[in-house]
Amino acid sequence: MDPIERIDISGDSTFALALEAQNRGHELLYYGPRDLSLRDGVVTAKVSHLEVRDEQHNHFTLGPVSVFDLSQAHVVLMRQDPPFDMAYITATHLLERVSEKALVVNDPVHVRNAPEKLFVTQFKEFMPPTLVTSDRADIRQFRIEHGEIVLKPLYGNGGAGVFRVKPDDENFTALLEIFTQLYREPIVVQRYVPEVRKGDKRIILVDGACVGAVNRVPATGEARSNLHVGGRPEATILSDREREICEALGPELRNRGLIFAGIDVIGGYLTEINVTSPTGIQEVKRLGGPDIAKLIWDAIERRLPIR
Repeated sequence: MDPIERIDISGDSTFALALEAQNRGHELLYYGPRDLSLRDGVVTAKVSHLEVRDEQHNHFTLGPVSVFDLSQAHVVLMRQDPPFDMAYITATHLLERVSEKALVVNDPVHVRNAPEKLFVTQFKEFMPPTLVTSDRADIRQFRIEHGEIVLKPLYGNGGAGVFRVKPDDENFTALLEIFTQLYREPIVVQRYVPEVRKGDKRIILVDGACVGAVNRVPATGEARSNLHVGGRPEATILSDREREICEALGPELRNRGLIFAGIDVIGGYLTEINVTSPTGIQEVKRLGGPDIAKLIWDAIERRLPIR
């Protein structure tokens, strides 16, 4: 995972998973992405024994650092936050080396092959009109066809770099220039879905089954609904359309070993499938939903090999 001292334990899904694992009697070893090494075919990490507590500003204790062969673990949780860059891809390659002996959650091969804004395009029947391109002429034509659009980086996360562009927006050309200067990758362009003002629904699937959801309502004057940029979480129920989406995605997620996934739905349209480091489970529980950390560990333990 990323630095444990920086997390907000009131909303961090990785912390909730660690706490549940500890409550079940599992031993926790902590390390960051830069602590991984591959030597002579063996993947190791510089780890510290970890104890976690549900206490603000006193939420963890780390033991001494030692070198650990990750193939000796029962479970390896890949909870590194995006961006989904070459460092992330390299981590999936390293963890793939241990996945024959240890259960890696989520499966690193399929995490690598399922970047959120590309994997979702396999389910285009549920998506708003979407274009992935670096071609400015194509983007301009898409804007002519659909009027109000959203621009976002292909491998961004957390709402960073997401822009709503209105039909009369004079900054459109400048935004295209900035995107092409900052990113080598194509841009994601989608028709704006006005129902986002009512919320962007995060739906959690565990081993392919829908287990809970939270509606994230954008703050006044904000086009993004992400909680860390001011979005307000509220309780919600699923519509028939949203259940249809979950039923279509579930088998594919389960077959790929993507045990913990979060999908985003706006106005009945699927916009992203998050499998790298999904979040939202604490908000679901706080709003009266199930304890999804328990459900995730139930699913993990069902898959554990017998040693």
